[in-house]
Amino acid sequence: MSPRSASVNEALRRRSRERLLQATVDLVGERGSEATTLGDIAERAGAARGLISYYFPGKRQLLQSAVHRLMHLTLQAALEREPRPDGPDAGRELLARAIDAVLGLAHDRPLLMRTHMAGILTAEGFIQCPEQQRLAQLLRGVVVAYGSPDPDADYPLLRAQLMGSVVPILLPGAPISRAVMRAELFQRYGLAWELGVPPQERPPGGARAGVPGQPERAGK
Repeated sequence: MSPRSASVNEALRRRSRERLLQATVDLVGERGSEATTLGDIAERAGAARGLISYYFPGKRQLLQSAVHRLMHLTLQAALEREPRPDGPDAGRELLARAIDAVLGLAHDRPLLMRTHMAGILTAEGFIQCPEQQRLAQLLRGVVVAYGSPDPDADYPLLRAQLMGSVVPILLPGAPISRAVMRAELFQRYGLAWELGVPPQERPPGGARAGVPGQPERAGK
């Protein structure tokens, strides 16, 4: 039998890594981080335990990469959903979809996202990984489509605003609804409530939530 080509080996490595990342979000989303061991993740992924160490220095890095991959895939699906936006308001629709995708993850997968947010707030901080870079590139593209004259400055501000809106949704004991946080972000960026995928609930003072307006500079 002839040896596998480099491209085949690379595809196999990529699939193994993706299985580990998917198993991580599944298990941590079900049990939490403390109740999930690296052995559990390897078993769910159908991989050897040592394979995790080949790709990731530790559990924290694995979890951050796994959640960043989930966020990237969720955001990508939202932006590519049919009908694809076009015309002069396409950038506003894409930004609305991006906001809804991120807030939707906090609403739908609170345990996973709470664990992720707690991890990036530790002293070790934010992990730069391929999954995070793909997510950043996609979100920066939304800022460009929205019409930002300075995407390098406005993208970090949008990222910070999204993170700041996720935390209140996840806050144990005193959460704020997704609709309220969505309304705040939509007002800031001059987005009509009907853009994106509006949740069934509307925030108190619904008129404020759907204020259409002229696009302002992202992060202004």
